[in-house]
Amino acid sequence: MASRLRHLNPKKTLFLLCDIQEKFRPGMPLFSNAIINASKLTKAGKELSIPLICTEHYPEKLGKTVSDIDISHAKAVIPKTRFSMVVPELEAKVKEIFGDKPDDVVLYGLESHICIEQTAIDLMEKNINVFLVADCVVSRLNQDRDLALERLRNAGCVVTTSESVIFNLMRDKDHPKFDVVRKFVNSPSVDMQLAKTSKL
Repeated sequence: MASRLRHLNPKKTLFLLCDIQEKFRPGMPLFSNAIINASKLTKAGKELSIPLICTEHYPEKLGKTVSDIDISHAKAVIPKTRFSMVVPELEAKVKEIFGDKPDDVVLYGLESHICIEQTAIDLMEKNINVFLVADCVVSRLNQDRDLALERLRNAGCVVTTSESVIFNLMRDKDHPKFDVVRKFVNSPSVDMQLAKTSKL
């Protein structure tokens, strides 16, 4: 299982944004905060040329990805009914992008204990290292999110934050995109009330 903490290689990293759709907005207590953080991460990924794939769960009933997040650069927006993002259409697109598979996936969205968890399990079973962005994932109950994060970290995911991912990808103040990307991180990420007493 790929669980070793390492630097992200921009050429071998994929961003996966899972089901951040309008119909979920009223039922998630930290949805708006997660969107702010996810938007920052997604914008930085665009500037750093990290491929992005999005899924939308049953979009006929649950709507499209929220307009607050610019996903215009996404390589694909894939509808699904399976909870995991790892559906044949996504696997085909990943192979098209990477020739095989990425080393690392940066995973964020909702719900933490359902679609995110099942996606992470499927990715790890393919020996893909999962960076799970804790300040960009939500569930209807914070306890479900916190316990999912703990389970997934224990299973081998790297539990991280949006700013950690962004700076990990740049590595150096002299990165050619630093002056652009730093504008996204001038304001700190919005607090997501992550459990203080857990092992997160």
